[in-house]
Amino acid sequence: MSIFSPLLTADMALLNISAGKMQDLYDRMGREYDTAALGYDFSCTGCEENCCEERFYHHTLSEFLYLLRGLQALDEKKRDEIFGRAREVAELYGMHDMEGQARRIMCPLNSDGLCSLYEHRLMICRLHGVPYSMRRPDGTETKGLGCHRVDWDMSPEKSAACMFDRTDRYRELSGIEIELRQRLGFGHRIKMTIAEMIVEIEKMLKT
Repeated sequence: MSIFSPLLTADMALLNISAGKMQDLYDRMGREYDTAALGYDFSCTGCEENCCEERFYHHTLSEFLYLLRGLQALDEKKRDEIFGRAREVAELYGMHDMEGQARRIMCPLNSDGLCSLYEHRLMICRLHGVPYSMRRPDGTETKGLGCHRVDWDMSPEKSAACMFDRTDRYRELSGIEIELRQRLGFGHRIKMTIAEMIVEIEKMLKT
C-alpha cells in the first residue's frame, strides 16, 4: 500500500482542475525559459553530459499527480518497461547511499536519449540549465549559475536582460500545491526522485 493509494478514488474533477493549472504553469514557464535560453544563446544540443543522469528530489503532490497522469496515458507495455527501470534505479540509489557515494544514473524515463514523458516532466527538468534568480519571502535574492559546463556572461547588464527569475513560478506552484493538499486532505511530506515516484505509482496501480 502506498501513501498515495487513496488518491485513486479522489474527486476526478478536482484532479482535472489541478492538472489544468499545472499545464498552464508549465506552458508559461517554458516560454520564459526559452526566452532566457535564447538570450544566452544556450542549447543542450551536442552536450556529452546528460542532465537526466543527475539525482533531483521532488517535493510536490501536484507534480506527482501530473506524472501519474502521464504514465496512465501510456500503453501497458511501455508503462511496465518504465516501472522495471524505476525499480532498478531506486535500488541503485539505495546502494549508493549505503556506500556514501553519489553516482550518476540515467532517469528511468529516458529512452534512447529522450524523455518518455516529455510533456509531463517535472519542474526542475524544465528549469535546469540557464542562470536563474529567486527572491525568498524575506526579500533576499539567491542566484544559480545554471549548467556548470557553460562559461556564462554574468555581467549585470546580461543578467538583467536574460537571467530567468523563478520567483513567480515557484510561488504559483506553491499556491497550487497548498490548495490541492487542503482539498484532498493530504498531509504527507514528499522527498522523492522520479524513480521513487514511479515505484510508488506502480504500487498504486497494481494493488
